[in-house]
Amino acid sequence: MVAITLWFDLRAPEWAAMQHPDLYAACLEQVPWAEKHGVADIAVLSEHHGWEDGFMPSPLTLAAALAARTDHMPVNIAAIVLPLHDPIRLAEQIATVDLIARGRVSFVVGIGYAEHEFDMAGVNRKRRARLLEEYIEVMRQAWTGEPFEWQGRTIRVRPVPFSKPHPPMFMGGGAEASARRAARMHLSFLPTIGDPELKRIYDEECAKVGFQGMCVLPFGPAMVHVSEDPEKAWNEIERYAMYDAESYARVQTAGNRSLNASSATNPDELRREGLYRIVSPDECVALADELGPAGTIIMRPLMSGMPAELGWESLELFRTKVLPRIRP
Repeated sequence: MVAITLWFDLRAPEWAAMQHPDLYAACLEQVPWAEKHGVADIAVLSEHHGWEDGFMPSPLTLAAALAARTDHMPVNIAAIVLPLHDPIRLAEQIATVDLIARGRVSFVVGIGYAEHEFDMAGVNRKRRARLLEEYIEVMRQAWTGEPFEWQGRTIRVRPVPFSKPHPPMFMGGGAEASARRAARMHLSFLPTIGDPELKRIYDEECAKVGFQGMCVLPFGPAMVHVSEDPEKAWNEIERYAMYDAESYARVQTAGNRSLNASSATNPDELRREGLYRIVSPDECVALADELGPAGTIIMRPLMSGMPAELGWESLELFRTKVLPRIRP
């Protein structure tokens, strides 16, 4: 059956209906509600830094809060921009979250692309691939809880994580190099774009290195919103959807590929493009059938700080008029 995801980046431009205190509070309400009613399979959080709209810079903190408010809902961070972090401090934070969540928090490591983020962190962007690989191995050593040497220092991270041998970690990316790197480093691969060629390359590389990995290609729209009156809802939401698409496109760099990347220059183009879908309950059921078990319905009830009541309306309609028909 189709997967169902709640996705949050908690951005809020100055003109948005909701600002950050209310956005974070709403997120902490919506995820436990979704767990209680079986509305979503997983909550996904994203990370970026230095965005004017306050794109979530510390998803591990929010993941810990969500884990403390839920009993079984998995939380995934997609993705942690690993070269921007101190790997020892990050390993400690992830271990702590993993203990709170008892293994329910997974994360994707990404190489990063936004130039201003590397400038802000004081990290040479040209070294990001090397740093990514080095930091993965450093964190793996750290999670053993045993002392080891790194950069002339003796390191020991305690307590050790709940998950063994370490918290669930995946490789992200949309390039051939990412697919090969994931296999070589014995990590499952979650590409940013549904390109079958990436899966072929990953599977081929896994066979070479003797690793039984998993590659899950994303398949489905970037956002699904359910309304009894899609035309009216689109008029209410298009400003937020257009902002989401344009602001994301502005930070893309050459060669970076993502399922969420839009080329639309106006709301009409965005609507025709189909990345952002506002559908009736019947249309949502049809979409779930169309996507099938390989696809994902991504709901973004707080997108770009849109009014909370619009997000709640969509979630309630999904619970009452869609979910019973796709998961009876």
